[in-house]
This record gives sequence, C-alpha cells and structure tokens, in this order.
Amino acid sequence: MVTEEPTARAQLALVLDCADNDRLARFWCAVLGYRRVRAVDPYVSLAPSDGKGPELLLQRVPEPKRGKNRMHLDLRVPRLEPELSRLQACGATVLRGPFDDNGILTTVLADPEGNEFCLLVWPGS
Repeated sequence: MVTEEPTARAQLALVLDCADNDRLARFWCAVLGYRRVRAVDPYVSLAPSDGKGPELLLQRVPEPKRGKNRMHLDLRVPRLEPELSRLQACGATVLRGPFDDNGILTTVLADPEGNEFCLLVWPGS
C-alpha cells in the first residue's frame, strides 16, 4: 500500500479538559514557563515563551474529572529539589512519592483541578 506524504507537517498540541481554564492557565504558565497566547471560549491556548515546544490547550468542559488521566504530562528535571517545592508553591499537590520507578526518581502530583502529572529525575541527570 502506498501512502501519500502529507502536504503540511502536523503539529502536536496537548489538550487538557478543565472546569476553570483561566485558573489552570495561571498554574501551567507558572509551572512550564509558558505564556497565554489566545483565548476563544471554551479554550485558552498556552505556548512556550521561546516558541519551541507543544501548545497546551485548556478546554473548559461542564463535567468534573473522574478517575485517573489516560494521558499525563511528565516534567523531567535534573534535581528533585527545589523543583518540587516550586511546583507546590504554584498550587500542585503531591499524590505519591517520591519513589524509585526502575531507577527514575518519580513524584506524582496533581494540578489545582486534580489532573495528574509526574516530576521525574532520570539517572545521571
């Protein structure tokens, strides 16, 4: 089977459902160093300040979060501290950890609406 090459390269954007996209925009901008680039109801778009990296689109939805996220963000850092303290000061909550996950120091956190994400320190970082 022959497939055609796409005419334009696809761009990755991550979408996070939330109840209050303005609140989460402030949180994720502080955590990631992103900036708010546009808002068109029910979306708020965040992008890296340097323009390099995926867009984070916060989508306001009426239903509450239920259960574990099927996809989550991993934040890779060279040292656990002071990053863990910084994230908690931004409003993150530690759910589990830190613990050793096959040699990767892992801490599971939640944003202010309970969306899980991980803080990871890879061996040799």
